[in-house]
Amino acid sequence: MADPELLVRGGAPSPDAAPLEPSLLARLNRRGFRLLMVADVLVLVAVMVGTMWFRFRWDWPSFPLLTYIGSMLVTLAVFVAALYFGGLYEREARLGAPPALPRAARQTLAAGGLVALLRLAAPGLVLALELPRSFTFALPIPNLVTLIVLGAAGVAANRWLSHVLRTRREGPPKVVLAGDPDDIEVARTHVAGDPGRAVVVGEVTDPAQAVAAVGRTDATDLVVVTGPWVDGLYPTQVEALDAAGITMLLRVTARETLYGLERVREVGGLPFVLLRAHTMPRSRARFKRFFDVFVLVLASPAILLIGGLMTLHQLLVVGRPLFYWQPRVGAGGRIFRMVKFRTMVVDAEADGRGARLAEHDDPRIIRGCHWVRATRMDELPQLWNVLRGEMSLVGPRPERPELTASFEARIPGYSRRHELPPGLTGLAQIHGRYRTDPEYKLGYDLQYLVNWSPVLDLQILVRTVWVVLARRL
Repeated sequence: MADPELLVRGGAPSPDAAPLEPSLLARLNRRGFRLLMVADVLVLVAVMVGTMWFRFRWDWPSFPLLTYIGSMLVTLAVFVAALYFGGLYEREARLGAPPALPRAARQTLAAGGLVALLRLAAPGLVLALELPRSFTFALPIPNLVTLIVLGAAGVAANRWLSHVLRTRREGPPKVVLAGDPDDIEVARTHVAGDPGRAVVVGEVTDPAQAVAAVGRTDATDLVVVTGPWVDGLYPTQVEALDAAGITMLLRVTARETLYGLERVREVGGLPFVLLRAHTMPRSRARFKRFFDVFVLVLASPAILLIGGLMTLHQLLVVGRPLFYWQPRVGAGGRIFRMVKFRTMVVDAEADGRGARLAEHDDPRIIRGCHWVRATRMDELPQLWNVLRGEMSLVGPRPERPELTASFEARIPGYSRRHELPPGLTGLAQIHGRYRTDPEYKLGYDLQYLVNWSPVLDLQILVRTVWVVLARRL
């Protein structure tokens, strides 16, 4: 795979250049570790210990010292996890970056709420399990409130300091303005008026030259000030710039406000939105995986019961082979083998017509299996794919490689639906129909990626049950 940096800059690696070994910090960064984590841990520990010392000095009441230390470690783990899954450790584009304090406050408040629930539940668990009193959760409520407030302030201060140090090391963002001449003139006046925040290093009035200009000027940001230009940059050039770490922003006009934009950035007094080829940060994707495993464990008794009954039914009606394995396109465009209960005759595509979608009252469907397909019970074995991490409970439905290649050829941006593992069900399945055009389904899939949350997944799972029961497929 070509280096995205070279792809954007239009250069080529020297044949004599030896590959550089990534540093230890770079390798840790790829695995999700950030130095900011260390700084945040120090701040949170300092707040917890400092609050106890301020209130009680070293004469801590009621519980042994080890009980307090254990409670603090659990609290620390909950707060760091909330910051991580809340995206506070994702690399943030500097140009027009939103203030860190509101985001930090949301995450510390959520973490504090979870710790408060643990604190309430701890005495009951100690009694139920007949554990020693020292196993309880020892963290006074005033201390927790202080941690929520001062912890958020400390976390925000760490990000401010990181931003200052990065600007001193790399200088302010270097911007290429791209758009029509009149739009560029307006933007130049605003952006250049605040040289401490950004420096204009190039201007482009031809969409075809935008990416090349970024390479020539060694810019860090491409600012598109004419909305229709995005059509010429999306998706290939947007993806190349994103992979190279180049920030893209689009100026918001009255027309764009009709789209219901929420996350607007301010640069030189002008409103912009951040354009990204990848809509879900790695931290949220990992939290989504954690959520999948949690739901599977919670629902495992029902899954085993229903799965056993369905296996028995299929053995009696279909016989062997019981399962049908088929290559599908997963996350990152990787191929995996998806498993289903077999509901069609063996070699159903041996008629030479090749890969095709199933039809209503398809003659290939085995008698007695129509209801299995109608209720989607044939997809129950795909929980094995979910357990392996090849699929998710909710997400874009996986397509066959042949169909995916066809869709990607005629639908711009279709490959973006492969950012996450495909799902058993998705937004397109509860709002669309089986025969909804793939381009319309893509709109649902991308909307899901942008707005993902555990609550949204739960809503889709519940609504999927209703869709199946109502036979609204």
